[in-house]
Amino acid sequence: MTHNLLGPEPTRLPERSGPEAALDAGTDPAEVAAEHPDFSEAWAALAEKSLEAGEIVAAYAYARTGYHRGLDQLRRAGWKGFGPIPWSHRPNQGFLRALAVLGKAAERIGESDEYDRCRTFIADSDPAAAEATGLK
Repeated sequence: MTHNLLGPEPTRLPERSGPEAALDAGTDPAEVAAEHPDFSEAWAALAEKSLEAGEIVAAYAYARTGYHRGLDQLRRAGWKGFGPIPWSHRPNQGFLRALAVLGKAAERIGESDEYDRCRTFIADSDPAAAEATGLK
């Protein structure tokens, strides 16, 4: 057994082909979230749509839901509260996208501490996620 002496191994959430396929086919994210309430990617999509529409409080609420559902799944996958969460692994992207919208919405409502925490968290998880989501 080999160990990464520089830190924990990257955490990769399990594949979720059903809800991923539904979103890819254009199913409304609200329907996907209602059918799969633990699927962060659906909550992230709802948060992004709300943010784009200027519905900041709704975006914040959807993002916080996706963030917390993702944290639960990360912990079940062995994540100990730190270490890489690779953006390149699609099942991780729902959590990371929700985290990014949470930070953006927090900034828009004046929660600078929450914005800073989200920005640091996403960069620590994977700099590629910060780049892809625009939360740098």
